Amino acid sequence: MSKQKIPKKFKVLLDSITNKRARIVIDHILKHGQITTEELEKDYSYNHAPRAARDVREAGIPLETIRVKSKDGKRYIAAYKFGDFSTVRKDRIKGRISWPKKFKENLINRYGQKCLISNAELEGRALQIDHRIPYEITGDSQEKELDVEDFMLLSGTSNRAKSWSCEHCENWSKKKDIAICKTCYWAYPENYSHVAMNEIRRIDLTWQKAEVKEYEALKEESDEIGEPLPKYIKDILRKSLKK
Repeated sequence: MSKQKIPKKFKVLLDSITNKRARIVIDHILKHGQITTEELEKDYSYNHAPRAARDVREAGIPLETIRVKSKDGKRYIAAYKFGDFSTVRKDRIKGRISWPKKFKENLINRYGQKCLISNAELEGRALQIDHRIPYEITGDSQEKELDVEDFMLLSGTSNRAKSWSCEHCENWSKKKDIAICKTCYWAYPENYSHVAMNEIRRIDLTWQKAEVKEYEALKEESDEIGEPLPKYIKDILRKSLKK
């Protein structure tokens, strides 16, 4: 792909980004014109390529997602290139580099040592801090201290699922309405009215420790009747509600 002509002012902003993942994405695009999810995974060992792209966007640099063919030419994959230079978010150029250790402790004290989406109990090091409302929508105020109510603790799996859903939401790409995010499952699973602007209700369940036997029993029963486990669990709940 031919490389984009980079305005001098935009190049200065690009050079100011220090986040490691964002830096790799930026440097690769500067050199090759784009970077694919395949290259992020195989060349840079980033198993969740959209997270690397999100680091760039959170730093205020616009990225456009396009579809290209994989190296073997057998499938289409996502690729990223710089977006409209006029939409640079200068208020976010510094981005967020690290979280104070005490802040994570404050989050654990507030919400418990668990993923807020799946309710899975995890070690503190396995929990990731994430903005309830995506940084792409609201950013951080530079004039106030971090507020635990604006953040959540997530497992890596839940964080990846949230990232994918948010980045494919119309509110992310077009509207950027904070009010919409405030009523979304991914921001407030405790009280929501939609999932990424879709009329959906969901429960993310986790079985742990002694509960695993219960899960295995449910899985065995669903296999016996040839029914997917989620549908089987819904059937059980429906029968219970009828009672």
